[in-house]
Amino acid sequence: MPPMKPLVLTLCCLAFAPQCLATPKRPNIVVLVADDWGYSDVGAFGSEIATPNIDTLAREGVRFADFHVTASCSPTRSMLLTGVDNHRNGVGNMPETMPAEHLGKPGYSGVLNDNAITVASLLKDSGYHTYITGKWHLGKTADTLPNNRGFERSFIQADSGSDNWEERPYAPLYDKAAWFENGQPAHLPKDYYSSTFIVDKAMDYIAQDRADGQPFFAYLGFQANHIPVQAPKDIIDKYRGRYDQGWTALRKARRDRAVELGLIPAESAMLTMASTADWEALDEHEKRYEARRMEVYAGMAETMDLEIGRLIAHLKDTGEYDNTVFVFLSDNGSEPTNPYDILALKLWLEVKYSRDIDRLGGKGGFSSIGPSWASAAAAPLSGYKFFAGEGGLRTPLIVSGVPGIQANQISRTFAHVTDIVPTLLEVAGVQDPGGQYKGRTVEPLIGSSLMPVLHGRSERVHPEDQAIGYELSGSAALFKGDYKLVKSLKPVGDERWHLYNIATDPGEVNDLQRQEPERFLRMQADYVEYAQVNGVLPMPAGYDYKRQGQLYALQHVLIPKLKAAAPPVLAVLVLLIGVWVWRRRSRGEQS
Repeated sequence: MPPMKPLVLTLCCLAFAPQCLATPKRPNIVVLVADDWGYSDVGAFGSEIATPNIDTLAREGVRFADFHVTASCSPTRSMLLTGVDNHRNGVGNMPETMPAEHLGKPGYSGVLNDNAITVASLLKDSGYHTYITGKWHLGKTADTLPNNRGFERSFIQADSGSDNWEERPYAPLYDKAAWFENGQPAHLPKDYYSSTFIVDKAMDYIAQDRADGQPFFAYLGFQANHIPVQAPKDIIDKYRGRYDQGWTALRKARRDRAVELGLIPAESAMLTMASTADWEALDEHEKRYEARRMEVYAGMAETMDLEIGRLIAHLKDTGEYDNTVFVFLSDNGSEPTNPYDILALKLWLEVKYSRDIDRLGGKGGFSSIGPSWASAAAAPLSGYKFFAGEGGLRTPLIVSGVPGIQANQISRTFAHVTDIVPTLLEVAGVQDPGGQYKGRTVEPLIGSSLMPVLHGRSERVHPEDQAIGYELSGSAALFKGDYKLVKSLKPVGDERWHLYNIATDPGEVNDLQRQEPERFLRMQADYVEYAQVNGVLPMPAGYDYKRQGQLYALQHVLIPKLKAAAPPVLAVLVLLIGVWVWRRRSRGEQS
């Protein structure tokens, strides 16, 4: 009987030629965006955190060990969805950290502009269903919500984040948690937890359209592990005692695992960041509290992985898994900010949240990991979110499910967030619009498809002589081949240019500007050209993202509330703010 199968198949095809000759169904696409995950927060990138479902995607696909995003959430998301530099797509900076001098200038609206077309629009036009659930942070006016940017169904959080257990803001940056479904204000269920809800809605949307057989594009923007760090207690408790040796020991352990996995060269060095505290100088109570903060962080990451596993199981049950391409990444590196170190946030948090150790991670509890644990999450890299070191810009990228992919491979070539859109278009069989969309000129895609690397046809995504620039809030970089020119603002950097070979020195330990002065000067010239072409604006003197965030909170939430409630109190507050600003400027001039 077995030899008869080809003959039977041939006869069937002759009898039912139209069905047999029909184009195979195009693959579904699922993009999984983690929030503020450091380079080694995934098991497949060296973590001790249990992420078995993401690790499975890594084994079935390709890990990109040298993948770069921006050092903050919405600028990355803007490029991830459009394939256009953030200074040209409107998100030159987040609204919350944008100085007044920049707001409204070309490229600095803080929301996606109409000249950048989303991959959702291109896929929808070609017959895909398009869904987004979770964090959006690219606009919350009617014309900037996802339903007007190519998404057929959407349930999104429009701001930088919100509480993970309740429908409320996590900081005084907002007066409420801005959730929208299909462009209309929406509310959360009483049993809400962010990662669970985001996956629930995605599965609901996929199920609603499954009968018509069209492929889907689903974008899941998780809030894990954005501040506030929160997770179910039973999962947090699995990590009890795991971090009792402290952040320096964890950073070294993760670095060693990254070497074992082949993600970084064995001989590469690693710095101890200046902001890392001395673990041994803490008393036992402080050590227990700090360890608990990291236990909560691990619990939040594992919970997100469990929910991704639930989505994968659903796709397997419905027969869609084998025809689905997955992309997993983090929007930037680990978050170093401790909101309790910022006066305006601390005063608000002391009223709104508890930081008692027994409540960390739970409803009403507020936690973050701070700069010392953030340095461990970024291991073996230097720096973290908001700054231009590799710890802020290099994040895990996993691509799986692409037909013909070389499974369980690691690529150590430089790749960039703007490469995702060209890759997804090629996967879906959609032509690059080439700077034209529905009869008008738009921003062209600037990235390159990852497909040649995924299929093993090429070792590089970009030519060695291609310069790729970066700037955000005054910290800047330029990548060219294996080299990186970089400067970061204080206190992480010294606001001067440095040169590294990040292929051999991903920890940015050995500055090469003296050994390679010609390359150092050429790359500075390349950066000047990048900044001019993309309309990068210089930062005002004394800019600090934390201070700018406080001003945003005062202007958009705190002062309006006080003005409505008590005009005399407002006058006193304005006077105090004026004195505070004057003293800050005076200190800056003296220094």
